[in-house]
Amino acid sequence: MFWAWARVVGGVGLLAVLLWQVGSGPFLAGVRLIDAPTLAAALVIGVLTTVCAAWRWSLVAGGLGVRLPLATAVAHCYRAVFLNATLPGGMLGDVHRAVRHGRDAGDVSRGIRAVVWERTAGQVVLIGVALVVLAAFPSPVRPYLPVAAALLVAGGLVAVLLARVLPNGGGSRWATALRTAVADVRSGLLARRTWFGVLVASAVMVAGHLATFLVAARTAGSDAPLSRLLPLTLLALLAMGLPLNVAGFGPREGVAAWVFGAAGLSAAEGVATATVYGALVLVASLPGAAVLLARRRRIPVAAREAASGGDC
Repeated sequence: MFWAWARVVGGVGLLAVLLWQVGSGPFLAGVRLIDAPTLAAALVIGVLTTVCAAWRWSLVAGGLGVRLPLATAVAHCYRAVFLNATLPGGMLGDVHRAVRHGRDAGDVSRGIRAVVWERTAGQVVLIGVALVVLAAFPSPVRPYLPVAAALLVAGGLVAVLLARVLPNGGGSRWATALRTAVADVRSGLLARRTWFGVLVASAVMVAGHLATFLVAARTAGSDAPLSRLLPLTLLALLAMGLPLNVAGFGPREGVAAWVFGAAGLSAAEGVATATVYGALVLVASLPGAAVLLARRRRIPVAAREAASGGDC
């Protein structure tokens, strides 16, 4: 409970600082410029990224031995994206789909682990793309890339070494958890039938999110070349992984303000771009609201049918 409130307070604090620094103008100016073609582009990109997310989840769940049809995964992912975009923390939708799928499959633990690992795979691919793009194009963080890359490589080597030296026996909680994690990675992510699909789905998702960010930048009025915008929007996209937000807003706008300003543009331009991106993501997630409403309608019908059956 403490950390949940801390995340919300952190997100509100970041937004308050931004409002104090740049005012409310950038938050409102970009949203006013959103038009029908922009919304249509966001919806189309949203379909692509959501289907890829569902495909990745289905592959990982299948690797862990939990059946998940693609159509079911798409519906759950749309609902999760909508909840992530409207509730504090940015992760409650994923928590919901993990627990719900686990209950439906009769194994809550595997259901949760499937979501954890497929999201982890997405973050790994995002970081890999970020390292390549940030090394290829100038950005405010370019001088720090060698250190960041070295730390990531060292962390990966440590994880591999721990997996290799892990004893087969031992009943401690940590040893059991580590063995489970290694087994999950081998069967859910690195298995022959899953790794390529997980990689492709994750790469397409990163491309889709970046495309949405670039559409948002153009909509907000930025005329900077793509070679200059791409690393900046990628840094803002990385900031979205921080669970300190309110309905998706917070770190994304803060990082966008910083990197746009540091790159010689303006903090207001960065805030406007990030705000438009948030609005486009919300619009793209609206099919998830339909999924929620459809389920709420099915539950009363099922309850009435059960009650009438009991009367007979």
